[in-house]
Amino acid sequence: MTSRAAARLRLTALAAVPVLVFSAACGGGDDGGGAKGHGIAEAPDTSSTSQPSKPAKSAKGEPGARSDGKSAFYDAQMTFVQCMRAKGGYPEYPDPKLSGYPDWSKVGELGSQPGRNAGIKAGKDNVCVDELKAVMAAEPKRDQQKSYESMLAHAKCMRDNGVSQFTNPVMSGGNAVPGGDPSPGSPVIDPESPAYKQAREACRTKLLDGLDGMQ
Repeated sequence: MTSRAAARLRLTALAAVPVLVFSAACGGGDDGGGAKGHGIAEAPDTSSTSQPSKPAKSAKGEPGARSDGKSAFYDAQMTFVQCMRAKGGYPEYPDPKLSGYPDWSKVGELGSQPGRNAGIKAGKDNVCVDELKAVMAAEPKRDQQKSYESMLAHAKCMRDNGVSQFTNPVMSGGNAVPGGDPSPGSPVIDPESPAYKQAREACRTKLLDGLDGMQ
């Protein structure tokens, strides 16, 4: 299963489990744009009563950030990964990136194995669907304009690299909706073709983290 197939897989999960757009096409990102921190606040300082307690800060001074650079989103994703390994039928399911987003290339490799595509989004018989919901609920808010601009640049790059039918994303209801195959129900773009894979590799840096599994 390619990144494009992983994108469809992710969007299918969203249709079955409507929560934050996985956010239907738009969750948090690695660019920091529009991301809302989720983390663990620092415990009150009991050594002094004259100063109010303050939330933990990252190196960038962002409130609520974990000292190890990870977040509640990462923790939720790891809980999902552990479920997929222990109960979902994927003992080799990959760790998420530090940002909390899945490594879609590795997830796609698992899903491309014979008989393993059906359970890749929530485990065998959807045994990990509750953990998946928790991931979506913890996903940081994304700046939709930046998401749109990133996907637009990627779509243009794909066309410039030979995938002429690759469509642009659109803005709908304030959300960035991915582009790609103009007919997802009856695909006209072959994501397994050498030309597509070459274009995908050439354009992969155009997509912000978390969008690579959508468009």
